[in-house]
Amino acid sequence: MTASTQPHVPARAKRFMLFIAGMGGLLYGIDVGIIAGALPYLESTASLAWKLSAQQLSFIVAAVLLGSVLSSLFAGALADLIGRRWAMALSGVLFTLSIPLIALADGYTPLLLGRLLQGVSGGLIGVVVPLYLAECLHASQRGRGAALFQLLLTIGLVAAAVIGLAQAHAVDGVTAAAQALPEAERAATVFAAKDHAWRSIFWMCLTPGLVFTAGALLLAESPRWLARRGRAEAALASLLRTRPADEAQAELQDILQAQSATAADSNASAAPSGASDPLLSRRYMLPFLLACLVLALTQATGINSILAYVVNILNQAGLPGATANMADVGLKVVNAVMTMVAVVLVDRKGRKFLLMLGSGGIVLALLAAGLLFRSAEADQRDVRPAVEARIQSNTLALRLDSATLHALGAAETGGAAQQLVVAYAYGPFTNVQTRRSDDAALPELRMSREDTVQPDSVIGAFFRRLHLNPFADPADAVNAPLRIEKAYLAQVPPAAHGWQVALAIFLFVASFAVGPGVCVWLALSELMPTRIRSNGMSIALLINQFVSTVIAAVFLPTVAQHGYATMFFYGAGCAVLYFLTAAFLLPETKGKTLEAIEAHFDRRRAA
Repeated sequence: MTASTQPHVPARAKRFMLFIAGMGGLLYGIDVGIIAGALPYLESTASLAWKLSAQQLSFIVAAVLLGSVLSSLFAGALADLIGRRWAMALSGVLFTLSIPLIALADGYTPLLLGRLLQGVSGGLIGVVVPLYLAECLHASQRGRGAALFQLLLTIGLVAAAVIGLAQAHAVDGVTAAAQALPEAERAATVFAAKDHAWRSIFWMCLTPGLVFTAGALLLAESPRWLARRGRAEAALASLLRTRPADEAQAELQDILQAQSATAADSNASAAPSGASDPLLSRRYMLPFLLACLVLALTQATGINSILAYVVNILNQAGLPGATANMADVGLKVVNAVMTMVAVVLVDRKGRKFLLMLGSGGIVLALLAAGLLFRSAEADQRDVRPAVEARIQSNTLALRLDSATLHALGAAETGGAAQQLVVAYAYGPFTNVQTRRSDDAALPELRMSREDTVQPDSVIGAFFRRLHLNPFADPADAVNAPLRIEKAYLAQVPPAAHGWQVALAIFLFVASFAVGPGVCVWLALSELMPTRIRSNGMSIALLINQFVSTVIAAVFLPTVAQHGYATMFFYGAGCAVLYFLTAAFLLPETKGKTLEAIEAHFDRRRAA
């Protein structure tokens, strides 16, 4: 029987398509959010067991984003070559394989590779799933479909935060029970609990990857991809899975006519595979650059880094262990709730309105967070001379116990926790270490050449032979003395200050969710003309992930040297540019077919 005589069939197929596409968003959210709960335990165990530096920990966080950059280079071409459905299935396989590689890691390299693989999966998902939804959904439902992808992304962040919270409570329970043990046994017990916590956090993410992979294989292929390859009957069959017969026939005719008109305009052959103008030809330049600008500014606000480091940020702001994890869960819930609001509004109020509303709220939130941190960071005490005095044979070792605090000149604080931050270097190799006096294990802060100077690599040697020298040369640090670049001691702010920062971050995430969070995926898929959509989306997402990767990679070293306020003020400045872009450059695409949006830019170019 035809789809028109079985109206429940299109509805059921459409729900399944949205569910699997939503699962792609869930995996993307897990990619971004899972490190937030795992990082505090990874930082306190791997830095001791594997001698990881702050820069290496930043690389582990940024590896997902770097993997996204790498996969964005070929995601569009891959989706054109093998189809949207198979590209989605491949991304699910890569995510699934990354989990055991990370959770069973016994050193920096496998952990980094696992995170890179996770990022490659996320990059494919970020391109292919919005592309698939844009090409398969009706114009009146496209905004809601992209919003659903973002909604499941936020649910992925919530799931990651809940997993982190559960492990935080488990670690706190072990820490409390270990207080009665001798110091050495207590430290070993807490270390083992933290090591188990971050590994368990990653293991719990395996099931969604398996579900998404299996579900992608059951989807229909994109009708526009099929039509571009001359497979009109298969394209019609794909449309019939989610539309009544009359709508499917009419939409197929629109697709074929638009492709024929574009081919005629470009004087290209009407071969089944479809000819293509150059990506940067004049007719595509304006929508392409606008989409790239929107995606770059989305990440320039610092959203991914703030979500990844939010537990650390709230710890520094004054919220203790599990409380910071609980605030992280609340943050992710707010993200999901506001995304639901965006789902309702995006096809009513339009993309332009939501982007202006969201970017304006981001400016206010980041300015508030920056000012709060500026007030707290103003009380830092420079203790570099006292730290330098403890150097022996170009090494330094200390524990932030009461005797050390007294030697560093810490004032009486009535039992309030103190935090010591030391930035140091051996020649061109730098590192930052942080210790708190309320850490039950009181881990040793140790600085040595062998722990700081990284072995030479084939990549580093290759670039030095080209005289590009982007990597430090271990030979320059062989005889370099230990140099303390910055050392300061500060009282950990009270919990009230931590909650004020949390509220500012809540506003930031709520504003992002209702505006850029949903609309960025629409900008990525709607603004790109059909002829360049897959490759154009790859390049735009590449720019997006490159900006995100750079921010994540420099986050920890930057806040150690210049404070959290600097990062928040930078994000606020980028959000101002975002608001201006949405207000004056972005057209409204609500309710328009992809072909109509393309015609709008053609008219602007001709004007």
